[in-house]
Amino acid sequence: MKNFKQIIAKQISKTIEINAKELEGYIETPKDSKNGDYAFPCFRLAKELRKAPPAIADEIKEKIEPVEEIEKVEVAGGYLNFFINKSTLAEEVLGEISKTEQYGKSIVGEGKNIVIDYSAPNIAKPFHIGHLRSTVIGGALYNIYKYLGYNVTGVNHLGDYGTQFGKLIEGYKMWGEEYDIEKDPINELTKIYIRINEACKNDEQILENCRNNFKKLEDGDSYCVEIWKKFRKLSLQEFQKVYDLLGSKFDSWNGESFYSDKMPEVIDLLKKTGKLVESQGAKIIDLEDKGINTPCIIEKSNGSTTYATRDLAAILYRARTYDFDKALYVTSYEQVLHFKQVFEVAKLLGLDEKYTNGLEHVSFGMVLLPEGKMSTREGNIIKLEELLNEAISRAKEIIEQKNPDLENKEEVAKKVGIGAVIFNDMSASRIKDEVFDWNTILNFQGETGPYIQYTYVRTKSVLEKAGYLPKIENVKIDNLSDEYSMAILKLIYNFEDILIQVTDKNEPSILARYLIELAKAYSSFYNENKIIVDDKDVQDARVYLTYAVSQVLKQGANLLGIEMPEKM
Repeated sequence: MKNFKQIIAKQISKTIEINAKELEGYIETPKDSKNGDYAFPCFRLAKELRKAPPAIADEIKEKIEPVEEIEKVEVAGGYLNFFINKSTLAEEVLGEISKTEQYGKSIVGEGKNIVIDYSAPNIAKPFHIGHLRSTVIGGALYNIYKYLGYNVTGVNHLGDYGTQFGKLIEGYKMWGEEYDIEKDPINELTKIYIRINEACKNDEQILENCRNNFKKLEDGDSYCVEIWKKFRKLSLQEFQKVYDLLGSKFDSWNGESFYSDKMPEVIDLLKKTGKLVESQGAKIIDLEDKGINTPCIIEKSNGSTTYATRDLAAILYRARTYDFDKALYVTSYEQVLHFKQVFEVAKLLGLDEKYTNGLEHVSFGMVLLPEGKMSTREGNIIKLEELLNEAISRAKEIIEQKNPDLENKEEVAKKVGIGAVIFNDMSASRIKDEVFDWNTILNFQGETGPYIQYTYVRTKSVLEKAGYLPKIENVKIDNLSDEYSMAILKLIYNFEDILIQVTDKNEPSILARYLIELAKAYSSFYNENKIIVDDKDVQDARVYLTYAVSQVLKQGANLLGIEMPEKM
């Protein structure tokens, strides 16, 4: 497709002899279409050209050569507003839609490697609603990077190591026979975990035993390793039920335990720098000179390792194995300090700057219940599998009311229920805390997943009613010059740019918001323009535009991890 920003930048460049690539980066998209399709802020050039922005705007407008892609140029204060030729825009968009089922797919990321560390539930703990955010945000980023041509590796860095296993092993030793962990592993292990935590609060010796169990696990004690393997296997079987519902897939399941034999190298490398010092029996890296007041603990006083040591071993391994340009860590903002420390200490491992500069914490807000956040130690959590099944069941109730004769109700309810939960998670900026509210999530009229699915189903219904898809060469573009058609065409034109913005900011909500805008634009178009009409040329154009909307809505939703029903 023609790159209108590039064309505008080239035309401006000819008048002022500044590099077109630099100018292209300054071009904006106005919020109000009255201010054109693109705007160039001339204040960006004021210093270099030593003139006032309005004077620069007037001068460029006078000198700019007319080209077929630009209908007109207007000056508004210090801005140059460019209006794109409507026919050219429509031809470009619909022509591209006619060529591919994967509109917006690109090779901008070709040759670049991305590692995304996401989901990462803790073994032997419930997969709760808090893990949903990492799983779906990471999954969406994985899909979008891949769609843009990046080589992506998705890692599920399982929480399958650490002091909690010392506690679970101790609890299992003490009361294992009272619990049926084979039948209901996660719930029974959670009961043991809550009970052992209570016991640790009241008895220092039990807490000490727990710490020693983890050290034994690290040292390969056969009893501890056997129990740990059992907990891991049973937990993964349970987690897979959730991943099947969400459609989540990973390229690597290397969790914390995978790095147990790779940590000595990290400790050796840090020793050689002279920065690894002893403090109260533990080994730490002091980061005060880097503006981080909390030291990074590398080894505890009993010789066992920490999250940080394992994350550092993972960075070394991933740099060597995947040669990453970016390594993204999709976790809650509660871990901001942890990743600041780890990324700073990683600079001491002797890695090329390419790797340490590519480390990025993609943080997100908490999922809040109406009464506050959740914690496994206290036991007030919403289990994700139960929540997803509840979403499916509620979606089915709504379908029963709205369309009792619908075929494949179960399948549609699954797509609507799961889609609603996923979309809710990405509808606002990821850093915001999310309060979970069923009435909002499953509202077919609000800015929700079901609304986008409903709009998609409407496009399919129109296409079915028409009974044909016109050939692109038979579509007369002039029939799409009304404001409602143009609003859709502009949005569809920007689809690839939206995906690039998502990867620039690691912010899937940009795509979620875009899909809402496109669904709203189609609703306005549908309400204002009759599609099945006597005039065959008008009908052909409107049917083809409907097809274009259906393609982009489906592709965009799929990238977020949402499946589209064909009927609702």
